[in-house]
Amino acid sequence: MGMLEKVREVEELLHKSSVSPSILYLIKLRASQINGCAYCVDMHHKELKHMGESDLRLSSLCVWEDTPYFSARERAVLSFTEALTNLSGAAISDEVYQLLASHFNKEEIAFITLAVSTINVWNRLMTTFRFEPGKYQVA
Repeated sequence: MGMLEKVREVEELLHKSSVSPSILYLIKLRASQINGCAYCVDMHHKELKHMGESDLRLSSLCVWEDTPYFSARERAVLSFTEALTNLSGAAISDEVYQLLASHFNKEEIAFITLAVSTINVWNRLMTTFRFEPGKYQVA
């Protein structure tokens, strides 16, 4: 299916951007948790673990606001990820955007927005076609 290759091309573009892989994978895992995509949660948890992420931070991502384990920069991204993933006909609040803008430039914000949008596409594809979690292995 040519569509999946095009989405993968977007992923390659994101990974060539100046946004760090750890930020990109936090976005992927958090959006996947929100969307209830078990396949993607499994995949991105394993990828972050492979990158050296701690069990404490991984297990606390779903309650990141109530923990001291995430930097201000990560908190800005997580807040934006949640707002954009839960978009319900309202614009992203000025507060959420300004917090993100205090840590990232406009080009990085564009890539972060694309990263959130892309994982939301993957989540919807994986849940629609019922990809089974647990089988993914980090290359």
